Amino acid sequence: MGRILAIDYGLKRTGIAVTDTNRIIATGLTTVNTPTLLKFLHDYCATEPVDIFLVGEAKHMDNTPSESMRYIEPFVQKLAQEFPDKEIARIDERFTSKLAFQAMIDGGLKKKQRQDKGMIDQVSATIMLQDYLQSLAYQMKK
Repeated sequence: MGRILAIDYGLKRTGIAVTDTNRIIATGLTTVNTPTLLKFLHDYCATEPVDIFLVGEAKHMDNTPSESMRYIEPFVQKLAQEFPDKEIARIDERFTSKLAFQAMIDGGLKKKQRQDKGMIDQVSATIMLQDYLQSLAYQMKK
């Protein structure tokens, strides 16, 4: 079984999180400059088994797509072209940045560390991935 790799896509930076090969634990991996994201993904997939890319869907509170979707959707299409053998799953990413910031506070990170936007993106990707894993576990119990 391959890993699930979560992508918190942004115009400048993209947070990356992955599961272990048993798909039990979600761990923040890194933050990548978005222009180098596809190269990073190719390099990572060359050394690690990845079956699923999980990409966040940016939505407003009324469930309509946010402005961010106009650059996320073209990325998802390009991802599908570049990796035709990988499944692409989507997940609602509302509140992940706020949850990530709170998790950093709860984890005891100093104010200067919490201002690292790359860290917030990485933690956001981890939260999305953990939510996805929990939804898979819930579906399996049904």
